[in-house]
Formats: sequence, structure tokens, C-alpha cells
Amino acid sequence: MTDRSSLPLAGIRVLELGNYIAAPTAGRMLADFGAEVVKVERPGTGDELRGWRLHSGTTSMLYRTINRNKKSVALDLRSAAGLRAARQLVAASDIVLENFRPGTLEKWGLGPEVLEQLNPEVILVRISAFGQTGPLSVRPGFAAVAEAYGGFRELVGDPDRPPSRVGVSIGDSIAGMQAAFGACMLLFDRERSRTAAAGSGAAAGSNLDPRSGRTVDVALHEAMFSVMESLIPDYSAFGVRRTRTGGRTQGIAPSNAYPCLGGKSIVIAGNGDGIFRRYMAVIGRSDLAADPGLQTNQQRWERRDELDEAISAWTRRRSPEEALAALEAAEVPAGPIYTAEDILADEQYRARNMLQHFDVDTGAEVVREVAFPGITPVLDGRSVDIDHLGPDLGEHTVEVLQGAGVDADTIAEVMAGTRTTEEKR
Repeated sequence: MTDRSSLPLAGIRVLELGNYIAAPTAGRMLADFGAEVVKVERPGTGDELRGWRLHSGTTSMLYRTINRNKKSVALDLRSAAGLRAARQLVAASDIVLENFRPGTLEKWGLGPEVLEQLNPEVILVRISAFGQTGPLSVRPGFAAVAEAYGGFRELVGDPDRPPSRVGVSIGDSIAGMQAAFGACMLLFDRERSRTAAAGSGAAAGSNLDPRSGRTVDVALHEAMFSVMESLIPDYSAFGVRRTRTGGRTQGIAPSNAYPCLGGKSIVIAGNGDGIFRRYMAVIGRSDLAADPGLQTNQQRWERRDELDEAISAWTRRRSPEEALAALEAAEVPAGPIYTAEDILADEQYRARNMLQHFDVDTGAEVVREVAFPGITPVLDGRSVDIDHLGPDLGEHTVEVLQGAGVDADTIAEVMAGTRTTEEKR
């Protein structure tokens, strides 16, 4: 088991005031690398993610995955005791992480000005649909809306069908990653400022604008916009409109999924100039490799349908294993299209500790040896061990509040409110 005290973020405390996927993903990344992440949940119901994709019991595998390595505290932030406890947690934290509609923290009495008074060095990380400023900032929104608004959804799917969605909440996940990066960036700036102040004898201060230097503002739609590559420059400079291209990527050929014997497909990315010539030799089409009209990527893109037909004619006569072996021998990038079953059986995932097993209590039964995805990025060649899965609701309430110095009367009031909420359910 990994010694968590040796991880890069050991000693950092994060107060997570977030539901669903975006903020909890940021919290998970920080927790994975050693931060103590205290997840505040509503008594009785907790994070709604507990009930998403629920196949048994009361707590989903999705919740257990995204909230691994965290502690759960049940607090009603609308109550006086809950708010007092939350404020003391802020005072004892390095980072406050939230993904509510703009104005919600302020309504609860936990806005940026209050947080600064409670803890002048606290870093506030905010995730919302459209950011904290601008004419759309007050609008609510989920990742589906952000993916569309950021230009991403328009490019997903086949050109003769309406835009589709990828199979995961990619907008939330990317926003969560950017939030975690932003938090680490400001942590670094804070520590650098402390070091500089210690060396000069001056008071510690950020190198950033003091009005904004302790706040990370992540908008879901901007997170998606940030991965759109040259979508805007190409249109701005040349009037070029990107369109949906199915399994292809605009302007890159040949690169696609190709059908094999048995109904499965493989992905082959043979778009580099040197790779293309080796690729065509493998499929027995040296004539295409030598064709003067196929020597650049732009030329190949213009003849992408012809190339895909030639490649598919070769793959259809072979099993995925046979086709991949031939391509690997020629050093042509290719791979299988994996299902969950395939991933569980794969040697590469196992070699890097990317499949970690736990017994899971769903609330109705204990499921043995459930595989969970490992921690990324990998440090020193092997995934860090997961310490524990997403916790039960309120599992750490007393422990965390006592550790933050919350007085016994407030803790008793918080726990009484939690029991009352449970009884009402």
C-alpha cells in the first residue's frame, strides 16, 4: 500500500462543497495524490451521484469511484450549526472547492469575502456552467449544455445525423481536471510567495493580482472550448467550418475504425507520411504508397473515402488479432476497440496497477473483488494505490469536525440535525 504521507499533496486540506461530477472530479484528483479532501454532503440524501447508475443498494459504483480517498461530512448548510461548522472547516483548509450555481455560496453566507475573512490564504476553486462573470453567469447548466455551447457537440457523430454525445460526461471531467490544475497552480504560487517572503523578511503575498489571485474560476463551456484545437483560428483566418466526420478526425487520413471478421473493429492511425507507406505495404497496396497524389496528409484527406475502402477490404478478411499483429510488425499505430471485459483481461492495465480491487458494500449486499480504475497520472511507473473508495454518507463527520476544532455543542447540534433528517426519510 502506498505511503500517503509521501505523496505530493500530503498535508493539504480541501473542503469540497460539490455534487455530481465536475467538482468531485477535481477533489478526487487532489485526494488521489495525498490531499485530505473533506466532502460536505446534505444529511439524508448526500450527493445525488450516490443514486446515479444504481444497480444495487443505496450507493452507486459511480459515487464510490469519483469520491475515492475522501472523507464524508454530513452538514446542513442552511442550519446555524451547519454553517458554523462549515466556517471552521474553511478556517482549517487550504482549498475550498465548489460547483454550485453562481450566488449559492453567497446566499449561504460563504461568499469569497467571508472566506477571506475566515482564512486569508484559502484558495477558492469555483466551477459553474458559464463562469462567475459575464451575461450568462447566472444561468444554470450541466455538461451536456456546456459541450454544445463550447463547440464540441457539433463535431461529434456522423455528418448525415444530428450531433451525438460521447459515452461519458466529458465536459464535467475536463472541467474537473482544469479545476485541480488551477488549485495546484495557486498552491504553488502561495508557497513560492511564502518562500520569497521568508527570504526577504517581508510579509507573505501572492505574485498574482490580490483581487483575483486566490480564486480559480472554471466555466464548463470554456473547459470544452479549450480542447477545440484550431476550430476558431481556422474559421477566423480562412472561413473554414469544421463538420462532423464520424470516426475520422478532420483533415487527418487515413485514421479511422475498420471492421474485421467476427463483427469487431479496430482503430488504425496511419496518417504520418512514413507510416502511410508502411501501412499500404501491409495491406498489399504499394500502388497507393507510391501514388504522387497521396504523399501528403492533405492529399490523403481529399481521397479519404478511397483509402478507407482499400483498408476495409483488407481488414474484413482478417480477425482483429491477425490484422493487429501484421500492423504491429510494420510499426503502424493500431489497437483494438475495448469493452469493459477486454480491459479487465488486459496485461498492460494490470502491469501498471490500473485495475485495483475492493470489496464493496452497496447498502444491500457486499460485492467481492470489484475492479476500479487506478490513479493517473502514474508516478514512478506504477499507479498510486487507492486508499479507500467513496465513503458512506457522513462517515467522518465527528472525526473531521473535532479535528477542525469545532466545539462539542455545535457537533452535537449537527449530529442531532443529521439524525432528524434521516428519520424524516
